[in-house]
Amino acid sequence: MLADLDNLLDPVVAIARSAGRAILEVYESEFEVETKADHSPLTAADRAAHELILRELGHLTPEIPVWSEESAAIPYEERCQWSRFWLVDPLDGTREFIKRNGEFTVNIALIERHEPMLGVVHVPVQATDYSAARGVGAFRERDGTRHAIKVNGRARDPVRVVGSRSHRGASLESFLHQLGPHEMVPMGSSLKICLVASGDADIYPRLGPTSEWDTAAAQAVVECAGGYVVDLDGQPLQYNTKADVLNPFFLVYGDPNRDWVAYTR
Repeated sequence: MLADLDNLLDPVVAIARSAGRAILEVYESEFEVETKADHSPLTAADRAAHELILRELGHLTPEIPVWSEESAAIPYEERCQWSRFWLVDPLDGTREFIKRNGEFTVNIALIERHEPMLGVVHVPVQATDYSAARGVGAFRERDGTRHAIKVNGRARDPVRVVGSRSHRGASLESFLHQLGPHEMVPMGSSLKICLVASGDADIYPRLGPTSEWDTAAAQAVVECAGGYVVDLDGQPLQYNTKADVLNPFFLVYGDPNRDWVAYTR
């Protein structure tokens, strides 16, 4: 319920920061990289953050189930019964972690009736938090100072497009061609969505595969900052509505007066 979101926000930020510290311990060491069944990389940092977040959310809200990327095998028959749950990506941007470019995050979202109601995106290397809750607002905190953030409600000219450092394909190239003059801002992980939330980018077209835990926390942030995360039919992304964990292709933007979806056709 909305009434307790404000009280949950700071404790969840603290949990994300603790997970970030566990990640940095591995980041600063000589770590090994494993390959999961879906061919995505896995490190000791993913596991350490996962275990810490599960434990701490269990203490904070023992009545709310947790679905994490590293516990993705929870059957849909079980999780479809959940009206409220935590959706977690303990380390989003493992490829960026492996490259040691700092563009990786800890993502924790509270989902209610398929919508992200609270989200925390922690950036360990930058010691920065993006956080938001419905009815509370969206914030960026750095060096102990927290500021409210808002999307840029009027896209700049040229449009600032944020895109992945690790994923780029023909669909994105087509989008950019139709869009016309633009500035490209390369970025990894859920930070791309957060750049739209803070007004530092105008549009993030994701025309490739992502999973629900990749987007939920940052979606809460950008929507609470006045922005939008929609599929190519213009509908907001929803969570835990099907057995498949993949999101549809989507767009993240702040300016509602421009038909961004038209550039995907």
